[in-house]
Amino acid sequence: MSGPLPSVKRQGDGFEIFLGDRVVARHSPENPLVYAGNGEAEISMHHGNFDIRDEIRELCALRNFKEDTRGGGELFGAVLSDSGRYAIRISVRRTQDGRLGVEFEAEGAREANRFRISLPADPGERVYGGGEQFSHLDLRGRRFPLWTSEQGVGRNKSTRITLEADLADNAGGDYWWTFFPQPSFVSSAGYWCHFDSSAYTVFDFRKADRHELYAWGAPARLVFGAGEARGLKGVLSDQSAYFGRQPPMPEWSYDGVILGIQGGTDVCQAKLEKARAAGVPVAGIWAQDWEGINMTSFGQRLRWDWVWNRERYPALDEAVLRWRAQGVRFLGYANCYVGKGWSLCEEAAAKGYLVKDSAGDDYYVDFGEFYAGIPDLTNPEAFDWFAEALKKNMVDLGLGGWMADFGEYLPTDAVLWDGSSALMAHNLWPALWAKCNFEALRKAGAESEVFYFMRAGFTGSQKWCPMMWAGDQNVDWSADDGLPSAVRAALSLGMSGHGVHHSDIGGYTTLFGMKRTKELFMRWAAFSPLMRTHEGNRPKDNWQFDSDEETLAHLAAMGRVHVGLKPYLKRLAQENRERGIPMMRPMFLEFPLDEGFGAMDDQYMLGPDLLVAPVMVEGARSRIVRFPAGEWRDFWSGDLARQGDVSSTVEVDAPLGRPPVFYRGERP
Repeated sequence: MSGPLPSVKRQGDGFEIFLGDRVVARHSPENPLVYAGNGEAEISMHHGNFDIRDEIRELCALRNFKEDTRGGGELFGAVLSDSGRYAIRISVRRTQDGRLGVEFEAEGAREANRFRISLPADPGERVYGGGEQFSHLDLRGRRFPLWTSEQGVGRNKSTRITLEADLADNAGGDYWWTFFPQPSFVSSAGYWCHFDSSAYTVFDFRKADRHELYAWGAPARLVFGAGEARGLKGVLSDQSAYFGRQPPMPEWSYDGVILGIQGGTDVCQAKLEKARAAGVPVAGIWAQDWEGINMTSFGQRLRWDWVWNRERYPALDEAVLRWRAQGVRFLGYANCYVGKGWSLCEEAAAKGYLVKDSAGDDYYVDFGEFYAGIPDLTNPEAFDWFAEALKKNMVDLGLGGWMADFGEYLPTDAVLWDGSSALMAHNLWPALWAKCNFEALRKAGAESEVFYFMRAGFTGSQKWCPMMWAGDQNVDWSADDGLPSAVRAALSLGMSGHGVHHSDIGGYTTLFGMKRTKELFMRWAAFSPLMRTHEGNRPKDNWQFDSDEETLAHLAAMGRVHVGLKPYLKRLAQENRERGIPMMRPMFLEFPLDEGFGAMDDQYMLGPDLLVAPVMVEGARSRIVRFPAGEWRDFWSGDLARQGDVSSTVEVDAPLGRPPVFYRGERP
């Protein structure tokens, strides 16, 4: 991978590290590059929600500088130290793929387990990424702990829903809670930066003149890149080449809506017939309860034994073949845990394949009124066993795919087969889970026909996961955990190297008086790489796709649009696969010279030609759209919506069933 060349320049008692003509790191006694010290953490987990208390006992500025270049391909080397307590050696290299690598290694007898790296920033610089962020697209001005966990319910401490979730189960969350954290960012200055570690990390973008990266554990490596092409598209292409790019989706996934249905084979058949009679193009049935249900106070949950439940779904094997002949795939559900007392858990326990506790016993995690074991994905035999179980029980049954759920619950006091620290493995677990699913498809030779979608991820998930989904949004309009957050999540993750994303149409979490309304269901974004409905955790409380004829007709219309866009969506998917440019794109990615798009997160581009502006306010029948320069036409009528040499904002009509969507030039 060629691109801007890295270099180092001495500056008095310090140095500057360049990527091309951009200073990406610098050190001086007044503004040291590295701080090192010690601290101790207390971590408690409750149903995937983590309380992390970090006591920093000391964090010392390493102001002293001594050049220490040792050759062997090293561009520059130095030892940074304080008055004798801590010392860190840095090594600046051009990596084998042409990027800039800055490696950190502790020196001396006193080991640090906390350190902070300070990078230069411009006051007007914008920053994106951090994995999948639900509350903010531009990360500047805020602090983001990066730790995979439940996303939280409400995710805003000033809201009633968050307060009630905190009081009920410590589950309210905050703006930084995410299933998919990633210690990387993309700068509007034209480069990307990745902190190559799985440790608990905090990215702090609150200061005008610097970005601060704080982490636990041993020092690691920073990687910087920019790519050959100018602009942020070139930056994203280079970043995604480093992380790996998404495997392709099967052809059939573009052929209509995947209907979320539960209740058994006959229920699926009846709802399928009803949907098709209303004109809904159905690509699949997704039945998460194919392995049985488990009723809890939260609502209807699943059995967590990834084996066909013949009592709940009689003759499913025959139905799968019949539906497939009609162009409808059947999809199921699995996650990376196995319910205690059920067949897979008992088999894994007997083989010694479960994660252990400190006493050497199998570690069973409380998932809320039931317990589950964790197949140890660091054990090659356990990994292969689990991948084979997914293949045998799902692919061989004829399933077209599944939700590969969870990944965030690895306890930090667990004992792993390979001897690695569970604290360091916690963030990595979703990527290992993605790889396990990928291996199941590889074993079956089904990569072109079957896919899975995930909510949790970390660095490296990109190359193992064809499709993400936004997780468990509230069935409401809230900025941090409702419809707006699903759009923001897709744009954020696209800036983190994963460009194929969707969300549950209508949201999922139904608690504390929330109920999905007809309007919310009809407003939920349909212009995305995949259309899939979900009944939610309390289906009877929610408006469903077949609750009335108007909703069915709306879904049919949106489904036909999705099918009509198939050639366009396939081109976008190929561009993502070949260049790493996301399918759903922030406005600034297509219009980088327009400052007005720098932080915009309530409208987006689906590829280069479609501007999508979802209605995100309950009861609204119009909304403000910011049009870029050029000619823009209404997607539904073809009428000219706006034309001009500069961007401008216009209030547009937005009746139900006609979300504001516009195309530039000619129709894609």
